[in-house]
Amino acid sequence: MTALPDPDADLIALLDRVAGRDPKALHNLYQRTAGRFYGLALRIVRKPEWAEDVQQEAYLTIWRSASEYRASLSPPMAWMGLIVRSRALDLLRRHRAAGAGQTQAFEEDAADALPSAEPGPQELADASEQAWLLHQCLQQLAPAQREALSLAYLRELSHTELARQLAQPLGTIKTWIRRGLDKLRVCMERAG
Repeated sequence: MTALPDPDADLIALLDRVAGRDPKALHNLYQRTAGRFYGLALRIVRKPEWAEDVQQEAYLTIWRSASEYRASLSPPMAWMGLIVRSRALDLLRRHRAAGAGQTQAFEEDAADALPSAEPGPQELADASEQAWLLHQCLQQLAPAQREALSLAYLRELSHTELARQLAQPLGTIKTWIRRGLDKLRVCMERAG
């Protein structure tokens, strides 16, 4: 029996090519994801022309920051969706600050879309679900493994630097990182 293709693997491969500045990969990524992200942008900004602007800004951001994407930390659709959502909220804030053409309807729409000082359940789910899931998955790792992964990805330490800092053999560090990433990937896939 043949395994079904993994859409995340295809998107991750496209993001890797985009990180290498491959315009064809960006075009392919756009073709595969634009419809979904246009819908997300439209739900937030509620105006088709604004949703198009959001989408354009989001894909420019993806082009610029694809090299920062880490498949081990977030599925590709979640990472790109967060970029779209951020660009949509930025656009609403800019329009609100500029005061250009604000109407009562816009005020109500913006109030619904902009986060309040106290985030509600929907905002928490949208904005931090992936971070919360990652935190939960990290808690399942052994403390030394969690520390090694955190230092590797948050401080961008190499395996050699980690071995030196944690006073562990290089092979142990490599094993901790590899097994930790495998456990995180499985945990995030189950949660997602």
